[in-house]
Amino acid sequence: MPDFPVLIALMLAGAAGYAWWNASRAAAERATRVGRDACRAAGVIWLDQSVHAAGMRLRRRADGRLGWERVFRFEYSEDGMQRHIGRMVLHGDELVQFTGPAQAAQVVALH
Repeated sequence: MPDFPVLIALMLAGAAGYAWWNASRAAAERATRVGRDACRAAGVIWLDQSVHAAGMRLRRRADGRLGWERVFRFEYSEDGMQRHIGRMVLHGDELVQFTGPAQAAQVVALH
């Protein structure tokens, strides 16, 4: 049986891993909603019904604290034949950059 401090350390590591996974899933779900809604607003076809994580880095928030900035990409089509790539950047739960269908860029609200 492991020592008590080792057990506590394992529990803390497990809790940190779960928090990391949960935050990643929440960001992916938010990106999915933004991509789907942007394509719907622009009148284009949202392909594959998903977003793909394209990067992540630490970055300072407006309040000075460190937070994760996640980059997601998605694909859309204007005519059903050609694929175009859209990109969005989330800083925590906040959308800070969006590149996608031209008509949707006016609809998607940053911050």
